Order: sequence, then C-alpha cells, then structure tokens
Amino acid sequence: QLQLVESGGGLVQAGGSLRLSCAASGFTLEHYTIGWFRQAPGKEREGVSCISSSDGSTYYADSVKGRFTISRANAKNTMYLQMNSLKPEDTGVYYCAIKSGATAQAMCVTNVQKDWGKGTLVTVSS
Repeated sequence: QLQLVESGGGLVQAGGSLRLSCAASGFTLEHYTIGWFRQAPGKEREGVSCISSSDGSTYYADSVKGRFTISRANAKNTMYLQMNSLKPEDTGVYYCAIKSGATAQAMCVTNVQKDWGKGTLVTVSS
C-alpha cells in the first residue's frame, strides 16, 4: 500500500532552518515526480517545490527561491525539503506528494491528481 509520511516540522524562530522528510513505502519513489506543498491558515494549498522524475528539473515558488532546496535520496526512498532563512509567512502545514509522469512545474502549479501525505506543521515565530 502506497504511503507517504512527513516529519521534521516544528516551531522555529525567523531566520532559522528546518529539514522536512517524507518517507515513502509501498512503491519506489525515484519513479515519480515529487513535490512539497503547504497550506497556511485561511489559505489554499500551494506548490512550494517539485522535482521531476525524468530529468531532475525543479520548480520553486518565487516566495522560496534561494531559501528552500528539494532533494530525494533514492536509496532511502525518502524526499527532503531543506528550508533556510525561514520567515513567519512560511508557517503552515507542509505536505509531500507524488505523481507519475508529470513535469515539475505541472506537479506544483496545476491541479493534477496526486497522492498525498498527511502533513507536518511548520510554525515560524517572529
């Protein structure tokens, strides 16, 4: 059974760093385009960063460019989101997701059907 489990969220001060992990089971992560999404209180879920399975191309939302880095460790069947220079506006529930055959941009920007984890809460205090 396909499962995605996020971890690494928590409370951090502005300017700090966190690394989110998403452990996959029941399938081989490297065969999928992967992504991180977030939902801030009162807002819609948005694509933060995605990476294509086919060519490794990436997409980053403008709000996180230069601060966040997406990666995957195929041997561990795990994906990561390194978040540096965190801001209060980065607060939200972060979800990992997978999609077979999508480009990174399509994964992050469009409403293509995806498989989701349950999320991990990130709170950035000012």
